[in-house]
Amino acid sequence: MNALINYLIENLIIDFQGDLNLEMVRAFLRDDDSRDARALLSKLVEDRGVSDMMITLADCLHDYIKTGINDEVVREQIRLYTES
Repeated sequence: MNALINYLIENLIIDFQGDLNLEMVRAFLRDDDSRDARALLSKLVEDRGVSDMMITLADCLHDYIKTGINDEVVREQIRLYTES
């Protein structure tokens, strides 16, 4: 049973529902004047959209499936993406 569970967890795919785009991110961050928000917007403009961020974030969050995905984990992963 453990081998099956490990296999399923290792092959679990994280995906995001909905069609997030740059304009939606701008709207979500409209009232956020933090350094992180400005840096993320700058990175997304440089990347010409959110596709790379979404793929990277899903890949990175996979590592946290066993320990849990929460607000702080997602925040840190977005920060790491922004700094890459």
